[in-house]
Amino acid sequence: MSLSEKNLAFVMHCGEMGSRWGFNRTIGQMCGLLIITKEPMTANEIADVLSISRGNVSMGIKELQSWQLIKVHHIPGDRKEYYAPAGEIWDMANRVFEERKKREIDPTLSLLRDNLLDEASNEEELYAQKQMSEIHNLLETVTKWSSELQRLSPEQLNKLMKLGSGIGKVIDLKDKIFKKDHD
Repeated sequence: MSLSEKNLAFVMHCGEMGSRWGFNRTIGQMCGLLIITKEPMTANEIADVLSISRGNVSMGIKELQSWQLIKVHHIPGDRKEYYAPAGEIWDMANRVFEERKKREIDPTLSLLRDNLLDEASNEEELYAQKQMSEIHNLLETVTKWSSELQRLSPEQLNKLMKLGSGIGKVIDLKDKIFKKDHD
């Protein structure tokens, strides 16, 4: 199997984006390849297309499985394992977000809670706790909001994102209406 120039460019770009998603370049390439390939692929096919070692593919498969981004397919009469994306694009995006939340946001929230439980011993620590409290509140709000978003169907999420700046207009209108009621 070989990739067209456009498909190869996409796969290579996924590799470059890998570090931003929370995994390395090869794993990003593997994920991109599996997403755009219609039929499930064997580890050997992945290695051949990407010109990487079979060992590298094995490690990448384990990592992608730990993120729940790929699943194993078995073909009756064939002993090989085939790999494909584990769900639709929206499902995979939610899994990446959830995994990053577990690895990055949750430990930060835990550290902030621990620091905020201790009493400040001087003005400097009091100021630092005030700042940490704001960070904690922001992360808690974002976490709760993202959890609500993850409950939405892909169609609902798509509609919500298409609203874009319209949401700001609705909030402004609500504020104007409630301000008039309180004046």
